[in-house]
Amino acid sequence: MHLARFPRRFVAHLPTPLERMDRLSEVLGGPEIWIKRDDCTGLSTGGNKTRKLEFLMAEALEQGADMVITQGATQSNHARQTAAFAARLGLGCHLLLEDRTGSNDPNYNGNGNVLLDYLHGATTEKHPGGTDMAAEMEAVAETLRAKGRKVYVIPGGGSNPVGALGYVNCAYELLGQCNDRGLRIDHIVTATGSAGTQAGLITGLKAINAGIPLLGFGVRAPKEKQEENVFALAARTADLLGCSGVVGRADVVADSSYVGAGYGIPREDTLEAVRMFAQLEGILLDPVYSGKAAAGLIDWCRKGRFKKGQRIVFIHTGGSAALFGYDGILR
Repeated sequence: MHLARFPRRFVAHLPTPLERMDRLSEVLGGPEIWIKRDDCTGLSTGGNKTRKLEFLMAEALEQGADMVITQGATQSNHARQTAAFAARLGLGCHLLLEDRTGSNDPNYNGNGNVLLDYLHGATTEKHPGGTDMAAEMEAVAETLRAKGRKVYVIPGGGSNPVGALGYVNCAYELLGQCNDRGLRIDHIVTATGSAGTQAGLITGLKAINAGIPLLGFGVRAPKEKQEENVFALAARTADLLGCSGVVGRADVVADSSYVGAGYGIPREDTLEAVRMFAQLEGILLDPVYSGKAAAGLIDWCRKGRFKKGQRIVFIHTGGSAALFGYDGILR
């Protein structure tokens, strides 16, 4: 796939490191675990959304936008990276934040990603959980357009076919690193929420015939719903790339067993995973995405679903800034 055909603003620090986690692998006593450090993409503490935004922001500039709007949860990593990218390009940025947890903790509502949104110069507005955020974004965009602003609307998580190109590219990048180092990979795992990361990865992996299964650990939706969302976006991404049909429904696999009470609410195994990565590898996860995916990875290893002798790559989607909104729980 020739991704240079698509507009892109090169901001991320790429390629991100691919590292072996010796101590975690030893403690779990199962497969050899590697980590793809997409927490090191370089923009405002890093994270997976920067890859997507390279393509989305380029499209915004091509369309003459002077402002971007997006939405997410209160502690949204995507909102924070969008605000940072907009600052980098001199664009206005307005964020709609949905209260999905009902937390009254002042750190959750004002620290972490929320503080960084403010520091990057974004304006914000809050909405109660369950709001139709896509409709709210369009309403706000129309109000701003009536005032003369040229608004580009980015979906939650940056998850549309243009944004998913960032993770098509990540699939190519990861395979190149593995090939250059002689690493045979048996499985790739990552968090899956708004669907763009998993959809882009599976489209890229299938387009280059990598032959490596991909598993998404869900952070919000039930398994069937998550898989349908990812498959639908993967199909649209493949259409955009000109390789329609390259992803089959059976290629999209999610496990939503580690969601717990809901989005943004960590279970005890989430907190255990955050502590294990921090204390064994010096790597910071977050309690919303990477922590829940790591809990799934750890449990699969303990149950022998990932077996000794296999080599697993965990794609770290970032989000450590959110830790400062969860200090009460983590302590």
